[in-house]
Amino acid sequence: MLSFNTPINTDVLIVGGGIGGMCAAIAAVRGGVDVLVAEKADTRRSGSGATGNDHFCCYYPKAHGKDIGVILKELRQSQVGAYHDETLSLRFLEESLHLADLWHEWGINMKPFGEDYEFMGHAFPGRPRIWLKYDGHNQKTVLTRQAKKEGVRILNRHPVLDLIVLDGEIAGALALDLSNAEPRFTVIRARKVILTTGSANRLYPAAGSPGAPFNTAWCPACAGAGQAQGWRIGAKMVNMEMPYRHAGPKFFSRAGKSTWIGVYRYPDGRLLGPFVERATRSVGDITCDIWNSAYSDVILNGSGPAYIDCTQSSPEDLGFMREGMHSEGLTALVNYMDESGLDPSRHAVEFMQYEPFIIGRGLEIDIDGQTSVPGLYAAGDMVGNFRADLSGSAVYGWIAGGNAAGSAANAGIRNAEHSPWVEERAAFYSSLLERPRGATWKEANLALQQLMDSYAAAGPHRLRSATLLNAGLKYLADLRRDAEAQIKAEDPHSLMRAIETLDLMDNGEIVMHAALERKESRDLHRRSDYTFTNPLLADKFVTVRKQNGSVIKEWRPRWNA
Repeated sequence: MLSFNTPINTDVLIVGGGIGGMCAAIAAVRGGVDVLVAEKADTRRSGSGATGNDHFCCYYPKAHGKDIGVILKELRQSQVGAYHDETLSLRFLEESLHLADLWHEWGINMKPFGEDYEFMGHAFPGRPRIWLKYDGHNQKTVLTRQAKKEGVRILNRHPVLDLIVLDGEIAGALALDLSNAEPRFTVIRARKVILTTGSANRLYPAAGSPGAPFNTAWCPACAGAGQAQGWRIGAKMVNMEMPYRHAGPKFFSRAGKSTWIGVYRYPDGRLLGPFVERATRSVGDITCDIWNSAYSDVILNGSGPAYIDCTQSSPEDLGFMREGMHSEGLTALVNYMDESGLDPSRHAVEFMQYEPFIIGRGLEIDIDGQTSVPGLYAAGDMVGNFRADLSGSAVYGWIAGGNAAGSAANAGIRNAEHSPWVEERAAFYSSLLERPRGATWKEANLALQQLMDSYAAAGPHRLRSATLLNAGLKYLADLRRDAEAQIKAEDPHSLMRAIETLDLMDNGEIVMHAALERKESRDLHRRSDYTFTNPLLADKFVTVRKQNGSVIKEWRPRWNA
């Protein structure tokens, strides 16, 4: 079995060093406690915000007026707002300007156009715009620098594998030290733990390139670790049956669509949507935000493909668009267009709908960022009852960090390494390296993707049913048994990939259980045995958790502000 390092003590452990994790760490250390970030890669360039971003959801009274309810409504009706608890959304909006101010103070340019914030894109003509435009190309390096400046300890190349619970409360975590040639385990003792591991990708086949699991819509290294770790210790999961699908240039999965200044058209030049005839930098074509399935629909009904047409945009707007692509980190796309001679001023670009993934679905938190497990907090894309993408991660990371720090003094440091759970899990992970031969993690990951696509498919044009989902749960149990018995990790890198794949199997199980419970069709959750959308469930959420080996499913109302 792999050796153990000396246990590490900290007041607050942050699991994951993405946007939410770094903001949580800075907030917690400002609360006067010792803070440790355990990051799988390097906090300077990790997570979905690694390459940059250019839009930050924010309530700015100077631009939006004194009635925050108007902006709350816009957020609720946006592409990210469908499965919010309004109490969390309101708390987010109240804190959002503070985070934008802090980011600008630290060195992320939140005001690239002058002395004030500018809001543009992702809005209907004549409606309030809630996304401020900024230059986030350096956001991760800035946040890392600021965290170190304020005294946060960072352990790079230390992915957390499992959470440790003693007497019903969080006590720390088991991490894998990959910072040296020989991997070792590290037990981190902590008074409080904040999960900020991001979304769950690689669960379904990559839409643009099946068989290439890392060409995903979101960061492929974000593989549902926190969701799986919370599930294994009995945390409530919410809205996991409701997948999300991103859209953008065909085959460039991570490229996204937010920076494009154009309109969506059919091949014959007709507009795809009724909202704008000519996009501007202030108001782009919102069609995709509200009709996300458009690109799949027009392919399957034979009227497509669909294109984004920027040929009517001014040279100034096209230059602005290119700058936005650099701010968002879309350098691969920009380089490809330059090298291939693809000119958006002359050539329309085909768009597609990417594969389903889990974002804004996961652990249920309260208004303070705490989960159903005492001492465990969560923030960011892995939260199931709130989502505002990068800004949501930043703001709720800040909220969770402050609250975790405030409550840490009332919790003790316990010898988490003495838990039988630690020995059991460490022995299992070690066995993956010790086997003389076996299957690869990629074989297991592709098998999981095929299973999810066949038995828990996400719409549009794909249906679920009780018979399919029950069969899927059976086959998933078989796959897990075989994977745990047969996967062989050749080195520390493949060991990490293997563990990610096993975490994704947990995510798949949660999706199937939740999908069985929601007996209706809604959004991309489509059922052949319940074809109607039940209005009585419009403001109801499904939670699932494990308790003594059984799966507990419960319904609750949306928490309205």
